[in-house]
Amino acid sequence: MNIPAFVWIILIPLLSLPLIYLSGHLRLRAGKRSPAQLVALLALLVCWLPFVQAARQVEETGQISYTLGTISLCFDGISLLLSAVTLGLGTLVVLFSGSYLSAELGQEKYYAMLVAMIGVMIGLGCACDLFNLWIWFEAMAISSYLLVAFYHQQELSLEAGFKYVMQSALGSVLVLLGIGLVLAETGTTNLDQIKAAALPNPLLLAAGGLFVAGFGVKAALVPLHTWLPDAHSQAPSGISAMLSGVVIEAGLIAMLRSLEGLAGVTHIWGPLLLGLGALNMLVGNLMAFRQVQVKRLLAYSSLAHVGYMLLGLGITIYAGNADAAQGSMFHLLNHGLMKGLAFLAAGSLLYALTLSAGAHSPLLIADLSGAGRRYPLVGLALSLALLGLAGLPPLAGFMSKWQIFISGFETHDVWIIALVIFAALNSVFSLAYYTPLINTIYRRKLSAPVQFGAPVPATMTLPLAGLALLILLVGMWPALTYWLTSPAGSALLAAFGN
Repeated sequence: MNIPAFVWIILIPLLSLPLIYLSGHLRLRAGKRSPAQLVALLALLVCWLPFVQAARQVEETGQISYTLGTISLCFDGISLLLSAVTLGLGTLVVLFSGSYLSAELGQEKYYAMLVAMIGVMIGLGCACDLFNLWIWFEAMAISSYLLVAFYHQQELSLEAGFKYVMQSALGSVLVLLGIGLVLAETGTTNLDQIKAAALPNPLLLAAGGLFVAGFGVKAALVPLHTWLPDAHSQAPSGISAMLSGVVIEAGLIAMLRSLEGLAGVTHIWGPLLLGLGALNMLVGNLMAFRQVQVKRLLAYSSLAHVGYMLLGLGITIYAGNADAAQGSMFHLLNHGLMKGLAFLAAGSLLYALTLSAGAHSPLLIADLSGAGRRYPLVGLALSLALLGLAGLPPLAGFMSKWQIFISGFETHDVWIIALVIFAALNSVFSLAYYTPLINTIYRRKLSAPVQFGAPVPATMTLPLAGLALLILLVGMWPALTYWLTSPAGSALLAAFGN
């Protein structure tokens, strides 16, 4: 049986789970790193071999398909982009987590679930059937829930996990109802067949609304976002990076896949995404502005960045603009890099100031006074991530935002241009909460936690250096990402008939 290369990117993480879990029990005593980390890291590194082969095949053919029984998988430009972000950030998070979790029990469960989440997210990006898309979505929800509640001895962590699983379950039910409506009307769950059979119909329109609401929970669409700040702030920092940098993007892609089959039902999808994007930007920035905890501030800023992605997606669907399609995918990639760096840098400081002393208190902005002087590399990495998120040139965030904004002006549509101006003002407004945080990092007076903080291990600073370098390189030479963003933009245009 000839299995395409992209299928192995899904299978290798899932097949390695028993080995990761069992190897974790070889740990001899507390305070030593778990062998599960090494096995997890090796499994993800092996995945890069079929990834390279799959990327070449996508470049040559545009899409690769594979069917096994009732499971249909399609690997296109969008799948390639999601796989790259998931696998890249996931590999760095596994490397980062060794020192971060060195004093914690249950590391074998952490690494097994993290690798499982990576595998199922890649599978989600390859689903071309609604029911299988729902299965992957559920698997992602279960694995991520267990990671959000990793510190299960703490009341706040359990509360965050409970809120997350309840809202995710509600979203899953809504998606399942939508699939039922589509199946009743078209007789199939295959997306290509649905696209060919779907005509303007109130029930299919209702199904699309259910998909937006159901998948929108995981994509953190306002007002379905209330799980996000608690989950991001209570989870281990590596998982916060995955939640913000990949999981919400995977939810967004799941929503796009489901709407792809209903593209011919109505013309409302584009304007709907534009409106939701504006709402996400406004609410995300306003809520981030009032935060005193670093991780909650970063969590709320993710809402705003989902808004920029929605703006690009809405312009793509509404106007068929190729630059908007590539720009939205470009910002998805950049957000994964920048927010991953921001959470890992914040996690490094959290480890140095609190976790190394056995405490689990939240990291406050005030705690970081002078952190850039005591921890120069970590302070620089966090500053670059924040400035990139704010959209300052020549960093990666500026380039993707700029491409989305230019694509909006290219439409010559008054309402879209007004939304672009609104988005640009929101980007400027975000400096109101990013700049004070950076200013705190470089104050002359060191806070008490910084004065008595522990050193940051090299295994934690290495991922920071890599991500920081990528943000600079992508910002100055965005063409470096075209092999990812161009096929993804083309696949997005083709999916919605443009």
